[in-house]
Amino acid sequence: MFDRPDSNAAFDESSEKEAVVLVHLNFNDPDFAEAEQEFIELVNSTGADISVIVHGKRHRPDPKYFAGTGKVEEIREHILANNVALVLFNHELSPSQERNLEHKLQCRVIGRTGLILDIFARRARSHEGKLQVELAQLKHMSTRLVRGWTHLERQKGGIGLRGPGETQLETDRRLLAQRIKSLKKRLDKVRSQRDQGRRSRQRGGVPVVSLVGYTNMGKSTLFNRMTSADVYADDRLFATLDPTLRRLKLMDTQALVLADTVGFIRKLPHDLVESFSSTLDETRDAALLLHIVEAGVSNRDDLISHVDDVLRQIGADEIPQLIVYNKIDKLEELSPRIERNQLGQITRVWVSAQTGEGLDLLRLTLQEYFPELQQEYQYKN
Repeated sequence: MFDRPDSNAAFDESSEKEAVVLVHLNFNDPDFAEAEQEFIELVNSTGADISVIVHGKRHRPDPKYFAGTGKVEEIREHILANNVALVLFNHELSPSQERNLEHKLQCRVIGRTGLILDIFARRARSHEGKLQVELAQLKHMSTRLVRGWTHLERQKGGIGLRGPGETQLETDRRLLAQRIKSLKKRLDKVRSQRDQGRRSRQRGGVPVVSLVGYTNMGKSTLFNRMTSADVYADDRLFATLDPTLRRLKLMDTQALVLADTVGFIRKLPHDLVESFSSTLDETRDAALLLHIVEAGVSNRDDLISHVDDVLRQIGADEIPQLIVYNKIDKLEELSPRIERNQLGQITRVWVSAQTGEGLDLLRLTLQEYFPELQQEYQYKN
């Protein structure tokens, strides 16, 4: 029988271009093409080499293999023909389906959640980010325990941990539960520190504006342009994981706090949202959300809807939003502008974070949205 590797990593770090087979089945999904393109971008961001994409159409998943037996045999043929060691499904697989597929295909099989968690593990840079990713990974993998978790004994020494009559699997589960509990305690301390900083800003009357949006919409580039920061920005999914806060001066003396946050994605794994709760507090407690959208994408309304779904999931759906259409430099017919509703309130701003076009309009928009800052500035002067 095929054994699961001891490592938590989805991809073989010793090889920059690991050959993979992708599986994307159509269950009458109207967003099938967009979901596949996003799947490909996710895999490309890992550096893997896509050997083939297997398609299929079903009314419902197969209880045993998720895909039908004929489709599984087709996947197996691709594995043998291309010397593939990893199969990625753009779907949520149950633990039993994952194990059944691995036994049948004789190679590793990972679902969508496992793929996203692996990408987050690669991107996490800060101590907090690494703790959050590890917590999400362990929660996800705890349902997939078969064997091989004794590496967790290194956290506690290992000797004398096993109770009388305890099986290896029971020991592994207990060690895993202990590690999860330890991570939660450490993250609670981080959250407490964040809460202190948040309360301090609230006492000082400094509003927080949080950048939100689908991943790879240019949030970090906009953040850097607005605040002269040097946050890592790259044209790939989930380039930013760790939240960054900077003061943004609107007047000579008055400022607000701008927060750059992790990008969202359709069907964001629940364990990931829960583990990143301390990070997402910056979004939940913001006075205004700048929802960054790439102006030129054909499905931008769908992406806005996916982000709104995640905002509802984290309890931030009641916070006022301002849509910022970014990357207008990629389209010749677009120019910087402000759009208002029938009441004269600003609803959309069109900018290019890359070239800086329209950022003066965004600053004016923030000044208009927070008139108390301007009044306080005029009072002091």
